[in-house]
Amino acid sequence: MSLTVKGKLIRILHVESGVARSGNPWKKQEFVVETHDQFPRKICFTLFNDKVSLIEGLAEGDELEVSFDVESREFNNKWYHNINAWKVEKSGGQPAGEFPPPFTEEDLPPEPVDSGTDLPF
Repeated sequence: MSLTVKGKLIRILHVESGVARSGNPWKKQEFVVETHDQFPRKICFTLFNDKVSLIEGLAEGDELEVSFDVESREFNNKWYHNINAWKVEKSGGQPAGEFPPPFTEEDLPPEPVDSGTDLPF
């Protein structure tokens, strides 16, 4: 299952790292996005390993579109959930309701000058 959400980046958390039981190093970073819904929600996304680079160069307040997967797993009869981002794009910051710009009379082409003939050439 793959989902997408748009919102404002409100927090970038510190990078965490460690070594798995298998001996492989891992790295994870989380960031929080607030949606623009009628009742805004804050969503904490997780990036793992090489995906951490997806938020390099971003700053709090940037408008983003985040593609993600939701994953759940059980451990000792308790369920844990991850919201794993796999694509992060910086939006133009323009709300969806204002694009394209409104149509005005200046957008109309000028009327052709009548040359006295109906021929197009």
